[in-house]
Amino acid sequence: MEQKQSKRDLILELAEEAVLQKGFAATSIEELIAAAGITKSGFFYHFKDKNALALALLQRYVDREEELFDDLFGRARELHDDPLHAFLIGLKLLSELVGDLPNGHPGCLVATYCYNERLFDREVRSLYTNALLTWRERFRGYLAEIADRYPPREPVALDALADMVNNTVEGGIIMS
Repeated sequence: MEQKQSKRDLILELAEEAVLQKGFAATSIEELIAAAGITKSGFFYHFKDKNALALALLQRYVDREEELFDDLFGRARELHDDPLHAFLIGLKLLSELVGDLPNGHPGCLVATYCYNERLFDREVRSLYTNALLTWRERFRGYLAEIADRYPPREPVALDALADMVNNTVEGGIIMS
């Protein structure tokens, strides 16, 4: 039996699509309630305001991204034991996914939120900042394993290198 999608999930799905397409400021509550087929009070039953929608939308996105990274880089680990080769395989899998935008990956809400940070309260800004720092730690962990196996000839700031990887991934998504 097919499970019925909740109105809250439907609103989040519609909001994500609209925000990635035209930005958060240009996405109105009115268009979301019309698309979801609910009343304004139905929207406010699920979200007290647009900022609460932003927070729920971003949390859902961050959770999905963590799962995606776990799956891609976990699969890469299964394909190769060497940390360098596994990391390169993981990046290749990620590039294939990003290369198929918007089919394989919808875009990046974190980047969209960062561009419009003044629209959001401290809690939303904290969530996307923590997401970026978590991704830094993830990539730094992979890079540290590589550096242990293949010591660099020159000193390398692994946090800076991890940020570069993250920025390159985000840039690829944005440019797509």
